[in-house]
Amino acid sequence: MAGFDKITGYKGTQSYMEMFGIPGALLPAVILLEIGGGLAILAGFKVRLVAPLMAAFTLIAAFVFHSDFSDQMQSILFMKNISIAGALIFMFSTGAGAFSIDEKQKG
Repeated sequence: MAGFDKITGYKGTQSYMEMFGIPGALLPAVILLEIGGGLAILAGFKVRLVAPLMAAFTLIAAFVFHSDFSDQMQSILFMKNISIAGALIFMFSTGAGAFSIDEKQKG
């Protein structure tokens, strides 16, 4: 959903990224990773490739955008991102599962 929100609020998101020193030109890649990566994880497609990329992205986002621990909401968002990254690392280590595209491609 965050990827779709970035599309509808493109200019605002781009400005927000630039406030943190992240080039706004990276926003299309961010949207692609959030939407495409999320759908790939959901479908169980290339999980061992996508999950570590999503985990790294999620950790970077936590440290860049949510590390103001004097703001309780930012602390909560930071911990949320750490938890999500942990789950993605777990997915990388275990693979996609029995009902995934990856499993069906194994034969």
